[in-house]
Amino acid sequence: MRIAEIYKSVQGEGRLTGTPSVFVRASGCNLRCWFCDTPYASWQPEGQDYAVDEIIAEVEEWDCRHAVITGGEPMLFAELIPLCRQLRRRGRHVTIETAGTLYLPVECDLMSVSPKLAGSGPSPAEHPRWARRHERQRRQLDVLARLVAEYDCQLKFVIDQPAEACEVESLLRELPPVAPDRVLLMPQGRTAEELAAHAAWLPPLCRERGWTYCPRRQIEWFGAVRGT
Repeated sequence: MRIAEIYKSVQGEGRLTGTPSVFVRASGCNLRCWFCDTPYASWQPEGQDYAVDEIIAEVEEWDCRHAVITGGEPMLFAELIPLCRQLRRRGRHVTIETAGTLYLPVECDLMSVSPKLAGSGPSPAEHPRWARRHERQRRQLDVLARLVAEYDCQLKFVIDQPAEACEVESLLRELPPVAPDRVLLMPQGRTAEELAAHAAWLPPLCRERGWTYCPRRQIEWFGAVRGT
């Protein structure tokens, strides 16, 4: 399994915001979001191959109950199946962060799914091949439906424009029922200033629909730097 980094930090997004966690970041992604804040795991994937027991050994260097498997896209790697199984057998609470385009029969405590909306792809003029591939792969309703049905899920949507709320509503109508408070809307932004610009209109939009506003605390706390 190709790994970009393993580190301890604090979860900055979602239901477990504020929870000390060990993050295992897989390197490699089948999508290319223009706003990706971890290009070293997608656009220019870095890292080295780890055996599952090597990942486990590094995670266990920290006395931390929560482990987050993120990316990139961790569902690209079949090693995710034994990795999650072994982490849970060692008493770890496991969160998987995925775009919901690929399925593996993994064991986890929280499936954190971030479906990509229509405006997420790269510029067709600058990246024509990836623009086509991203649009073709970003929406996999059968995979999303299966994840929602089989796991304790939260759905996290990166929102750049108010109109994208209509796209979220449309997608939710095509999935098995999801409790509104499990629908999390995050502002698009890679700096605290960009996030603040969205904070004026996104929380009221969430309240209107019963959804949860999900600030990206890691950027507020640490900035857009690696290992945080």
